[in-house]
Amino acid sequence: MNLLQSILMGIVQGLSEFLPISSSAHLVFTSNFYKVIKNIPIAEQSTEEVFFDIMLHLGTLIAVLIFFRKDVWEICKALFVAIKKKDYSEKNAKLGLYIIAGTIVTIALALPFHDVANDLVFHPALVGGLLIITGGVLFFSEYLSKKHGGGTDDCKMTIKQALLIGLAQGFAVLPGFSRSGWTMATGLFTGLDRKTAARYSFLLSIPIILGASMVYPLVKIDVHEALTYNWTAIILGTLVSGAVGYLCIKYFMKFISKFSLNIFGYYCVIMGIFTLIFFNIYK
Repeated sequence: MNLLQSILMGIVQGLSEFLPISSSAHLVFTSNFYKVIKNIPIAEQSTEEVFFDIMLHLGTLIAVLIFFRKDVWEICKALFVAIKKKDYSEKNAKLGLYIIAGTIVTIALALPFHDVANDLVFHPALVGGLLIITGGVLFFSEYLSKKHGGGTDDCKMTIKQALLIGLAQGFAVLPGFSRSGWTMATGLFTGLDRKTAARYSFLLSIPIILGASMVYPLVKIDVHEALTYNWTAIILGTLVSGAVGYLCIKYFMKFISKFSLNIFGYYCVIMGIFTLIFFNIYK
């Protein structure tokens, strides 16, 4: 891995993690495009590549924590008070419980698909097919949103909505099924307004990304092997993904309150078709 590759991957992660276009799919595409150009077998993936992917996600996690720092603080503080008083009726305490419940459902659904998700890294054409499905989900969510009109904010959010959005995030363990796309679409399906669906999607990502960033290095990475990694490239890519991710959240939150997700649906379909054709030619 070189510095140019790490910067490119950082930009791709920072943009695609928060836009509903599947960051994992774009990391798979970018990595495998590079391998095709360099005549490296697609079926090869080093532990350094896997660790770099985790670090890129850590960069975007930092972006979420910085952008939503007030929300995170208020939710944590409200949860602490609620546990102490055994009263969870306050809005932020309830939201914290919903995030915990949604995360539990996500983990329960994602774990059985973990090996399948890892295998898809070596089948970018299949990932392209899943990205097309994501495009269809975005179109359908917009159709239902316009049909039903309006939407509720997080003050009226229910545990049922939280659990369904957690399930959607669990399916998004598969590259091509956009985590932000599926969770926002499910939010719209279940009656949330656009801004609330996007905000809750970003907040729900925090425990999952944090858990993956902490658990994987402890379980999978050999310390002696890690010393051989290109840490300059890894750190640079992480910083780039964080900076780009922060800007992406900032402007996407403004975008989503005024415009539909259809533009991302078209992108997913077009990108999915392109990668299906490309990687079937070069498989």
